[in-house]
Amino acid sequence: MDMTLINSRGLVMLGCGKMGSAMLQGWLAEGLSAEAVHIIDPNPSEWLQGTGVSINGDLPESPAVLMIAVKPQMMQDALPQVARFGGGETLILSVAAGTTIQVYEQAFGAGTRVVRSMPNTPAAVGKGITAIVGNSETTPDDLDMAEGMLLAIGQVVRLTNENQIDAVTGISGSGPAYIFYMIDTLAAAARAEGLPAEMAMQLAKATVAGAGALAEQAVETPEQLRINVTSPNGTTQAGLEVLMGEGGLAPLMRKTVAAATHRSRELRK
Repeated sequence: MDMTLINSRGLVMLGCGKMGSAMLQGWLAEGLSAEAVHIIDPNPSEWLQGTGVSINGDLPESPAVLMIAVKPQMMQDALPQVARFGGGETLILSVAAGTTIQVYEQAFGAGTRVVRSMPNTPAAVGKGITAIVGNSETTPDDLDMAEGMLLAIGQVVRLTNENQIDAVTGISGSGPAYIFYMIDTLAAAARAEGLPAEMAMQLAKATVAGAGALAEQAVETPEQLRINVTSPNGTTQAGLEVLMGEGGLAPLMRKTVAAATHRSRELRK
């Protein structure tokens, strides 16, 4: 992305933990000047202290972007520190879970441009996917700016309304935990068939990671990729008959995502 605007006016980051640091590392590699970055964080990491950015120092008068990356339980105490950036000149970009656009509009006042995003934990290794949505004050340029910044940690999708974030939370937000659990269960099944524990886990991790990478890069749909590997009356078909049978993976996954989405709606209220 074009770093000119941020380099000239500055970027303020309210919180800079693992997610923020992953983004910052990508931005610095793309040409963001360390002198343009101002961090507010009570416990900066050693890595952060070695980047040359300003930490807990004086802030620019009107930064191009204020990125909010604090934990939800810290939000009430943290937002007053940056409330003066409301009013429209600074784009507010939130990567904080569970905090609605309305909360930011109340904290920053009328006319504030707010983009809320929902990243997920694979962002820490540049393999995340982030959903974004802006309030009524944001412009197409604001969304382009937010997307360009968040591409540093993976893919970006744009929502048409904020309520869709609940479903995103149930799929990509909570989804890595489902996959981690699948890896554990695959490894356990391999151990049950007589494989050593370390080998079982290596096979499970590589199988899930490899299948995911193939699904992203292949022209074929996941359905077609499944068909391609399923020989008639072969081993894969035998396994799939269990996985795709009555009470198999499809209804279980539907219930899983529905439960997480429902809980996200409850927490929002």
